[in-house]
Amino acid sequence: MNTFTIVFLAALLATTAVRLWLARRQIAHVLAHRDAPPAQFAGRIDLAAHRKAADYTITRTRFGIAALGVETALLLLFTLGGGIEALLDFWHGRLAPAASTELATGSELWSGVALIVSVFLISAIVDLPMAWWRQFVIEERFGFNRMTQGLFFSDLAKQAAIGALLGIPTIAAALWLMERMGEAWWLWVWTFWCALNLLLLFIFPTWIAPLFNKFTPLADDALKARIEALLERCGFAASGFFVMDGSRRSAHGNAYFTGFGRNKRIVFFDTLLSRLQPQEVEAVLAHELGHFRLRHVLKRIMLMFVLALAFLALLGLLAQSPWFYAGLGVSEAGDAQALLLFFLAAPVFAFPLTPMMSLLSRTQEYEADAYAAANAAATDLVSALVKLYEDNASTLTPDPLHSLFYDSHPPAALRVANLQKLAAGAG
Repeated sequence: MNTFTIVFLAALLATTAVRLWLARRQIAHVLAHRDAPPAQFAGRIDLAAHRKAADYTITRTRFGIAALGVETALLLLFTLGGGIEALLDFWHGRLAPAASTELATGSELWSGVALIVSVFLISAIVDLPMAWWRQFVIEERFGFNRMTQGLFFSDLAKQAAIGALLGIPTIAAALWLMERMGEAWWLWVWTFWCALNLLLLFIFPTWIAPLFNKFTPLADDALKARIEALLERCGFAASGFFVMDGSRRSAHGNAYFTGFGRNKRIVFFDTLLSRLQPQEVEAVLAHELGHFRLRHVLKRIMLMFVLALAFLALLGLLAQSPWFYAGLGVSEAGDAQALLLFFLAAPVFAFPLTPMMSLLSRTQEYEADAYAAANAAATDLVSALVKLYEDNASTLTPDPLHSLFYDSHPPAALRVANLQKLAAGAG
């Protein structure tokens, strides 16, 4: 057996074992605290809502365990199970010139595109029943689903069309650069990938998002005036305030910024506006403004670009190593195989980075909370968060280790305690 095969299997076993262990800890911890909300939420979250959040978290975590099993099996099927090798033979036999022992350049590129698209398509087909179950069984059971079957499949068709229109040319361009740009191809691919991501950030608000949701200008003049005053205090400019019809799909509420430069938009879910008071909306928005004013968005984009550069540089070395292909069940070296195998195997080896990325995100959430407390009322942000925790059935008692690994936001009890300290300091 190839040495790298042993390393890969050991890493996969360790990663899967840790993920299962953390999931079991989460279930046990949430279940143990199901019958009593934390003391600081007494009088704010009733017992029925707390139990609903616990049951929702446990159900989703158990489903995540089943999804992990499918994900792991599919990874092994594609790699050591010979799936990629079989797809490679299939497309070579149909796209390569029959009379040639060596693939023509165009045929090789498009057989590589077909190989990668086939793996994505098979993965999407395998995930489809799980996505349907999440939406129409789990979300339905806990009262969050507002989506119809027709809308579900309509979204799916739109996503597939956008994926094909954007994904196929992107894959073809990446493979062309890998073939034509010599040993430094990875630098060219990285440059192309960064430019593409910036372009998508720019066009998403006005070209892609409206394909799925309706965005209408904020009609509440009083709330709009309050938001404009906040933006003026914070020195922030946006191209508009919009309400999104999130209630078409889910009862969950949210708010977000999208775009960059002069194309920035502030978007509120209609479910959020129906639940929060104007001062609470202002506090939530002040928190989101904090991410921009403290350059969290820019820092995350730059970190993403740096990590992508490091991963592509590593792929540049691995693509020249026969043991890399053989260790993952592929006998023939090639650009498409290298790209595909790397992005299938990389999450297994990158899993130890998960808690570090989560820590960075939680640190930035605390910083944004502090910014909100300085530009709005911390008590209003607390009351808004409590409503959102209740409406979204977010558990108030996550397992500490599970939260340490995965949670992008601080646990509810710690976050509220921190905001209360900020409110006391302001007072």
